[in-house]
Amino acid sequence: MATEISGTKRPGGRTERTRLAALEATLELLGERGYAELTVEAVAERSGVHKTTLYRRWESAEGLVAAALLMGAEQEWAVPDTGSLEGDLRAINLELVRYFTTPGERELPTASISAAFLSPRAADALREFYVDRHARSAPAVTRAIERGEVPPGTDPVEPVRVACGPIFYRLFVSREGVTPRDAGVAAAAAAAAAKAGVFTATND
Repeated sequence: MATEISGTKRPGGRTERTRLAALEATLELLGERGYAELTVEAVAERSGVHKTTLYRRWESAEGLVAAALLMGAEQEWAVPDTGSLEGDLRAINLELVRYFTTPGERELPTASISAAFLSPRAADALREFYVDRHARSAPAVTRAIERGEVPPGTDPVEPVRVACGPIFYRLFVSREGVTPRDAGVAAAAAAAAAKAGVFTATND
């Protein structure tokens, strides 16, 4: 069971409006300033929520960032269904490329990754977000199994990890940038590996 991050429960009414205002302001400031420059006072000013309320509920800027990162798991998202595993993986990768390279949009996800290296609580929150995202991506693989496209017993998550891995490597390790063509090549490689049975239990 995932560990609950303080301040992530969703009550109703004014309390919920306060939560959303605070966490949305946190995300805005995270994208604008980065984790190191984010303060509770800045969130209070941006959100209109008194800083004593923020400290009482989230304790610190680190707590605010952790709770804000988990908001992504509340958003509606379904894995693409293109009719083939390679097509689904390519669509996932193209979404990643757009999200991490579009000016005005890339700042927040990039700052979120950076925050996870600086804050254990942010790292836990980001990990929990991706646990949720992996679970939502799994139908791409289970559909491929049902179509006979990949062998029975194929891990429902590992092909997605392997497809997305080169995108994150280029963005955050080699720092060489990433293109839609890179997204397609990584998706094709992961799909080919899945079809070859690389991700079945017999290959553990």
